[in-house]
Amino acid sequence: MGQVAQQAGPGGKAAASKAAIALASVAEIAQYLTFQLSGEMYAVGILNVKEIIEYGQLTEIPMMPAFIRGVINLRGSVVPVVDLAARFGHAQSEVGKRTCIVIVEVSQGDDKHDLGIMVDAVSEVLEVSSADIEPAPAFGAKIRADFIDGMAKINARFVIILDIQKVLSVDEMAALASVSETGAATAAA
Repeated sequence: MGQVAQQAGPGGKAAASKAAIALASVAEIAQYLTFQLSGEMYAVGILNVKEIIEYGQLTEIPMMPAFIRGVINLRGSVVPVVDLAARFGHAQSEVGKRTCIVIVEVSQGDDKHDLGIMVDAVSEVLEVSSADIEPAPAFGAKIRADFIDGMAKINARFVIILDIQKVLSVDEMAALASVSETGAATAAA
């Protein structure tokens, strides 16, 4: 940049600075898959989404937490399905005509895992500018604040952008599963 200012002569440094500020202020645009869940609109980064499938052929697994609805066979792979409403501490979702499973990829260290999330209905893929995303609120949301990556302003309405790595933290879900197994064993004794 110093070379640009030197070549431009007097006032070139100011022009180069303005150009740098203009480039820095250009908002980054990202794509998000939006979906309905318990009457709220949520979004996840499209780069985490592998596919969207119709709800069905779910095999329930005994002794799992309420938010694990079961597993599906996805082209020979066993993929756990998480009921997001139950994961957020609400009642389990009712299966409707538009209920579907969004297959997402989450990372745990160097490993990548495919997990399904059960949603009421998939809406659309939206391009959202980083300038239109507000930070997560400290309180008042219907879900844990650490699950929220931001709040996107879309058509005068807020869409909750989820941090899918935290929502589907394999370590945290395994810990919750072991706590629920311990509780079940204690209740049975």
